[in-house]
Amino acid sequence: MRILELYNYEIAILLSMIGFYTVISRGNLVKKVAGLNIFQTSVFILYISLGVVADGTVPILREGIERYSNPVPHVLILTAIVVGVATTAVALALIVRIKEAYGTVEEHEIHRQDDTL
Repeated sequence: MRILELYNYEIAILLSMIGFYTVISRGNLVKKVAGLNIFQTSVFILYISLGVVADGTVPILREGIERYSNPVPHVLILTAIVVGVATTAVALALIVRIKEAYGTVEEHEIHRQDDTL
């Protein structure tokens, strides 16, 4: 069954749809950041899935081995995870400041307060 072999791509698609839906449908800024993190995780899964080589081994030169896995996508994802954590921390810090300034983290309330000024 070909469908069962590609379950990681299906998971990536499902997570991207859930994350994107969360970002566009929720007004709470913390929920939007959580949705972006879910979407980001789907991209990680997709890139790692693309980097896998069937019957590939670790990229260490040895006799008799002809197929190696590409380590570059995995290294890029490790870097992306670090950047994602830092970006999430900055976003949450900004949300704390927004909460202090406006008294809410709901997007429509923030827009309403800005419109009355």
